[in-house]
Amino acid sequence: MQTTPLTTKSLSFESWLPLVTPSWQWDVPHLRLVQQTMARFTAGEIDKLMLFLPPRHGKSELVTIRYPVWRLEREPEARVIIGAYNQGLAERFSRRARRIAAGRMALSDDRNTAADWETTAGGGVRAAGVGSGVTGTGANLIIIDDPVKNREEANSEAYRDRVWEWYTDDLYTRREPGAQQCLIQTRWHTDDLAGRILASEDGPNWTVLSLPAEAETDDALGRALGEPLWPERYDGAALAGIRTVLGSWSYAALYQQRPMPAEGGMFKRHWFELVPAVPFEGERVRYWDRASTAGDGDYTVGMLVARNGGVFYIEDVARGQWSSGERDRVILATAERDAEKYGQAGVRIVGEQEPGSSGKDVSAAFARLLVGYTVHNEPVSRNKETRADPMAAQAEAGNVKVLKAAWNAAWFDELCSFPMGKHDDQVDATSGAFNRLARRSSWAGRSYQG
Repeated sequence: MQTTPLTTKSLSFESWLPLVTPSWQWDVPHLRLVQQTMARFTAGEIDKLMLFLPPRHGKSELVTIRYPVWRLEREPEARVIIGAYNQGLAERFSRRARRIAAGRMALSDDRNTAADWETTAGGGVRAAGVGSGVTGTGANLIIIDDPVKNREEANSEAYRDRVWEWYTDDLYTRREPGAQQCLIQTRWHTDDLAGRILASEDGPNWTVLSLPAEAETDDALGRALGEPLWPERYDGAALAGIRTVLGSWSYAALYQQRPMPAEGGMFKRHWFELVPAVPFEGERVRYWDRASTAGDGDYTVGMLVARNGGVFYIEDVARGQWSSGERDRVILATAERDAEKYGQAGVRIVGEQEPGSSGKDVSAAFARLLVGYTVHNEPVSRNKETRADPMAAQAEAGNVKVLKAAWNAAWFDELCSFPMGKHDDQVDATSGAFNRLARRSSWAGRSYQG
């Protein structure tokens, strides 16, 4: 479609936005600051820019979708690559940009798809998801928006390596002389793409604008401590509700742009109430994370967790560095003790199943060892931090309690140092039992004295 631009090339990005999308609220403090930063970027004062903002605060609409169109109005021969965590999202950004561009400039009929569209001057946009190649495409401007999809990907070292290889091998090598780069994301992990770039030799070459949902010290907007970034949409009460659901660990990363909370690890000691008794009636899971080396290496851990109503109780731990034979004797003796206290079917026994055929063989032996008991083997499909995240959120909400016992100190030491501590077997077994119970209904009832 051949069209005539509605504005001149001299129109600033800040003036252009309300003309193109007048129904949007562009004149709010944090978006004005981003626009001013993009003006410096356009002028060449900044060549490599990182923008960290919370979800749903306008960063993609402003920078990923509209800024390339404005640049192409000024420089119709410019080549732009838009990257995202998968090809579908990258094409969605590109498609929305093309829809705006179609009413403002001459587009080529030969290349006019969401994956790759051009102006008649030879410029245009190429969409690229993580892992997709862009061979044969040069770029004057590279915008990467949301290279991480979710917590599971963020916590996966293999996925973080994949993103890094995509960035270094595919995108970085596509730069034309004088090319500019802009990385837009919420922070997920200390070693996400932004963290890895900043830790590299190229880190000092990047300018970072970080705008947390609630103001912290040295706020870029000069807000008072705790002041919301966009109170018209997310006021203090709304952000508090989000923090309650996510837990402080995820909230610090996604909303405050701090992948590690200032106070340390994923779990805090004061979240857990020590109780003298646990309700007798309820559903129970004894979850085993098994090792097989005596006196060294990982621990074998069997965590007993109960659920009564909406409350979870950490009830007992069996833990040791045992040989495979001794480990199996302890597992069987523990099952007998649990059955004596709660009945033969009172405790479901779950064993963690490692991937591959060897994991299946070990799980089959585990089931044979415990014949006559209610036994399940559960394949491990997510990393430890992702599996622990739901329990952390419930613990912070006060819904996880701990039976007072001699094992408490070692359990708390490991839990509160996770995921930076030397051992994580107790955390893994506890979160395994918690997640199993969280997926099922619960009962209520009387208490026993522990």
